This record gives sequence, C-alpha cells and structure tokens, in this order.
Amino acid sequence: MTSVPVLGATDVERAVSPAEAVEAVRAGFVAHHRGEWTMPPKVYVTSPPGGDFRAMPALGGGHALLKWVTSFPGNPGRGLPTVTGIVAVSSAETGMLEALLDAGAVTALRTGAAAVLAAETLGRPDASTAAVIGAGVNGRAAARAFLARGRPVAIWDADPARAADAAAALGCEVAASRAEALGADLVVTVTPGYEVLLGEGALRPGQHVSLMGADGPGKAEIAPAELARTRVFCDDWEQASHGGDLVHAVEAGLLAERDVGRLGAVLAGDAPGRRSAEEITAFDSTGLAIQDLAIAIAALARLGSLAGVTRVEL
Repeated sequence: MTSVPVLGATDVERAVSPAEAVEAVRAGFVAHHRGEWTMPPKVYVTSPPGGDFRAMPALGGGHALLKWVTSFPGNPGRGLPTVTGIVAVSSAETGMLEALLDAGAVTALRTGAAAVLAAETLGRPDASTAAVIGAGVNGRAAARAFLARGRPVAIWDADPARAADAAAALGCEVAASRAEALGADLVVTVTPGYEVLLGEGALRPGQHVSLMGADGPGKAEIAPAELARTRVFCDDWEQASHGGDLVHAVEAGLLAERDVGRLGAVLAGDAPGRRSAEEITAFDSTGLAIQDLAIAIAALARLGSLAGVTRVEL
C-alpha cells in the first residue's frame, strides 16, 4: 500500500505564503508561455441552478496535476464554502500519487497571487491605491497578497459586515463605497460574476483592473464595450475567450485574438505590457491549472518541514 500525504487548508497555507504564491504563479505563467508546462482545456460540468464542477489537468516541473473543484455561489447562504474540492498531484515520471491538497486553499492562493501579479505587471509604476471588490475567500486572498507585497489595500463587499470582518482579519481598510473602490489605481474584482460592475466609461485613464470573478459561462464583471476600451490581457486565450469576460466582447465583434495580450508573454519579456501612463489595462482571468500546479509544487517542496500532516494508505 502507498502512504499519501493529505494537505488540508491549514497545511497549504502553512506551506506557501501569499508572497511565495505570487512568485510561484509567476514562474508557472512563464513556464506555460514557453511550452515547458502543458495544460489541456478545463472541463465544466454545470449543475443548474446551483453552480458547476470543474476538472483541471496540468503537467510540468516533473509533476502531473488534476484539480476537481466546485463553484456554488449560493453556498455561503447555507453556511457552506463556495469553492470545495481536491487537488491530486502525481509524479510525471512514475505516475505514482504524491499528495492530495485542499482545492479551496490552493485556488484562493493562486487567485490572489494572479490578481496581484497582473496588477503589479500591468499597472502604472507609480500606482498608489489598490482595492479589492468582494470579501469572500478569494477576495481576501487577493487583499492578503497585496499586503504581503507591501501595498496597502482597501476592501469592499456588497455585504458591509463581511467587508468589515475581512478588513479586521487582514489589517486593511474598508472602502467607503463601491465607487471609491472602483476608482483605485489598481482594482481587483472577485465577485460571483452575475453583475456587471464596470459599465461603459467607468474606468479612467491610467487604471488597471484584474477581473477574477467571471470565470465561467454566463458571467461578467465588465461591459463588453468597456473591456474593448482597455488594453486587455488574459491568462489563456482559448479558455478566456470561451468562459471569461472576453467571451462577451468577442461574440459582439469588439475584440479578436490579435487584440488580446497574454500575461505569460509579458512576464517572460516576450511581449510589451503597459505602454503609457494614460493607458487603461485589464486582465481577464479564468483560472489556470498551471497556477494550481505552481502552488502544489511549492507546497510539496515544504512537505518535509510541515509537522502534523495527515497521511492515508491507498
């Protein structure tokens, strides 16, 4: 029988700090851009009206990964988490299972890391204010990543009590209003994606927005015409053009593949990012399995120093 470590949410958080997650995700984006890591398309299994299941495979760095994860936005009203699931990591050399990790914790770490990485990469160098819209698990992770990078951040949520709780837990400010939060130099939106937050003309010159919530069919956080008004980048064209904010602008004929940059190419130094202080930039994120792989590999590297990790016989 094989003994396999099982890293719960606390174990994942002990293994990989938010600052380390940003650097791990950066390396994952670059490896994927260079073709060193591969990622078949994400598979959605919808379960209307509640939510969906997602199967996300990736291969790279000597490991193979499969994440089976859910998104059920109504769950907090039931006292349940929105995101649950499991990440299975295997050796790419032998196929042997190496570890199981809590998918919610991995997802939060990489979502926050990607949001902040994009903001730092595409935002103005002199950006002075940052805000996160959405104080759920992933929104808190984004705020935590900003703070870990030494940048003050304000948080806002449609539920004032949730925003206040998040701010108290993180040691950051609560934005006075949604409008104030959306006016920050660096904006991260982490909402269920069922409401457009940024209508046409909402963004001002020089702003950056990381759009993290519209990660599946039918979701949107920005109006198609407003997205088309920005210099837009995505995590992966095939995925984002079929399941992110981009899909609406593409279907409307406002954007095509040639109009959209890739964050990985910018990080690798193979493509330009922001071209001027006045340019508005946007990052459309649908969440990549290579980001999960980057976090999982970082966690496995720390496995030997983590006390109290559960192991199961399989």
